[in-house]
Amino acid sequence: MAAAVMALLCTAMAVFIVLMVRQTAIDHRTEQLFTNAINLGAQLRRDVPDLTEKNPGQAVQVFDPAGAVVAATPGMEGRPPMTNLRPDPDAYATTTSCDARVFSGRCMIELAYPVHRTDGLWQLDVAVPAIPWYVSPQLIVPLATSWVLLVAAAAVGSHRIVGKTLQPVGSISHTLALITSSDLRHRVPVPKYRDELRDLAETANRTLDRAQAAVERQLRFASDASHDLRSPLTAIRTRIEEALIEPREADWPRTGEALLDSVDRMQALIGDLLQVARLDAGVTARHEPIDLTGLVGGELDRRPARAELRRRLTPGVMVDGSRIELSRLLNNLLDNAERHAASTVTVTLTPEAGQAVLEVSDDGEGIAPDQHEAVFQRFTRLEASRAKDPGGTGLGLPIARQLAEAHGGTLTVEDNVRGARFVLRMPLIQLSRSTM
Repeated sequence: MAAAVMALLCTAMAVFIVLMVRQTAIDHRTEQLFTNAINLGAQLRRDVPDLTEKNPGQAVQVFDPAGAVVAATPGMEGRPPMTNLRPDPDAYATTTSCDARVFSGRCMIELAYPVHRTDGLWQLDVAVPAIPWYVSPQLIVPLATSWVLLVAAAAVGSHRIVGKTLQPVGSISHTLALITSSDLRHRVPVPKYRDELRDLAETANRTLDRAQAAVERQLRFASDASHDLRSPLTAIRTRIEEALIEPREADWPRTGEALLDSVDRMQALIGDLLQVARLDAGVTARHEPIDLTGLVGGELDRRPARAELRRRLTPGVMVDGSRIELSRLLNNLLDNAERHAASTVTVTLTPEAGQAVLEVSDDGEGIAPDQHEAVFQRFTRLEASRAKDPGGTGLGLPIARQLAEAHGGTLTVEDNVRGARFVLRMPLIQLSRSTM
């Protein structure tokens, strides 16, 4: 492409040069022709000039007032007039003709020049060969050579530049071809120069980092989910096999209760897994203005009393969200707090700096500072949690955080005098009077 552009530019420049030089040569030759005509006219005013040995390279005819040829250069005697030009008595005329009857197969610059004598108006016709399109070999040969050299240099240079420029693209394509769903370790090479290709390579590497992290999360998720599903299935199978060994001596009601416990655990785990899958896929319920104060109060009123619930709820705290998802978020926090509380769970809701701040705290043993983020990792269960609730899934708090983020908020563990304190922050909304 670059070579073609350079060839086009060189061709345009060469044509421009040829046209300019040719026009200059034509003007110069016409001026010379006019000068010769003036000199011949000066001689003709005195006497008819002898043209047999003069004006080499020029064709000249001299006509008397009657239009008869009275003098001519060799080869032009007895021939018809070389031109049909009839200038005004006080001016000359010039033209260029090709393949005329007198000059067959040639192009000539012709000039008709009137000469005033005492016996009347005479006319000089003078002609010289026209300038060819290439002007002369001395011009066209160096120009053509320069054109070829420039185009060749441009082709070689553009090939090297384009090849060097696109070399990183080849490396990037080769590396991307090596990447598979089971091998995401490769990263594309990053060019050393800061340009669009470097931005592309860095963007591709960041995308690969995210893809690898997502695949690793999915693998860990599948591994942990299969492990947690295997445990209740194994318990169910064991109970059934034990009962079938001695069916008459088996305590079937007790076996049924144990099986129901395992089924409940599986059902809870499957429900949490489906919720996690929906959140990972970005599937959320439709959001609408919600009175968060009323929602929290209603959920607290409906919960069975497993610990003393204390509430401090500011009226009229409005947020934009899904009632079902916010209820799930709150109940996950309450389940966790009641599981670890010694006696009391405190729920606080206040507006603060344009945010709704919901706090759920307990008076249990608390969470070590270095574990504040670990509790939000899927299937992560601290030792205290395993001891107090062996049937837990380890997905309640991760789901709560994802629900908070889906509502444009945050969920964190913050310091507390005693026990754990989970803090949810969500944007407040202000409803107009007409809406309310």
